[in-house]
Amino acid sequence: MDDRKSGKLNQLLAELGDTRLVSAGWLRAHGYSNSLVARYVSSGWLVSPARGVYLRRSGRLEWAGVVRGLQVGEALPLHVGGHFALSLLGHEHYLRLGQAGAITLYGPVQPPGWLGKLPMEPGFAHQGKGPFDLPTVAITPDVSDQTLAAAGLAWHAAGPVADAVVCSAPERAMLEVCDGVSNAAGVYAADALMQGMTTLRPHRVGLMLRHCRSIKAKRLFLALADRHRHAWLPHVPMGGVDLGRGKRALVVGGRLHPLYQITLPGDLDEHLA
Repeated sequence: MDDRKSGKLNQLLAELGDTRLVSAGWLRAHGYSNSLVARYVSSGWLVSPARGVYLRRSGRLEWAGVVRGLQVGEALPLHVGGHFALSLLGHEHYLRLGQAGAITLYGPVQPPGWLGKLPMEPGFAHQGKGPFDLPTVAITPDVSDQTLAAAGLAWHAAGPVADAVVCSAPERAMLEVCDGVSNAAGVYAADALMQGMTTLRPHRVGLMLRHCRSIKAKRLFLALADRHRHAWLPHVPMGGVDLGRGKRALVVGGRLHPLYQITLPGDLDEHLA
């Protein structure tokens, strides 16, 4: 291999690091032809865990490297949210068994097909755009903390040597969880999570509530926060927050919350972790 090709390979290996996953499209866009990539694979420099995606030979297939590849490499507006984001932020104790197993991705675009073919556990679950009307954030390595915060997002480093990925901040993640609730079991799980939401930031909560399109999610979020008497709740700015009209029957035979007019199971205390 001549010096130029050797330098090109070394540059690629340095770019990939230990966990970065890149697609065939990314490689072509960066000057690596299909024949050159095939040569790297046959020579053992690259491995392909699923058709069309590649790791360096000594690389590890880890969720954070996959997400980093989607966000920064593929420039896809996808973020880690909901249950899995809350588990990353230290709320595993409040998650019911198995709930944080899937890596929950949110965003207005479908992930590439190869994502579901990767031989890894846990797998990924795309939850769609989610309940917010916030503008889409272009995720680049230098996107500012302020830009992300305005959308209820933040960088999160999955480990001491792992590249950071963009995740929902707890205020957004909790509303994403509430948006997905459709039955009593979902309310029990959301209530257990809300029990641990003792340090939410009132102005961030207000921002997320104003931009949340789901009446159900907002009422459930507020009713559960009220139930746990969180100190931040009275300080949430409610101006411009649309809570809709009328009652919302979330569970059959439940108990109507007097302020937020949504039915909650009457046996919530029995289901707390």
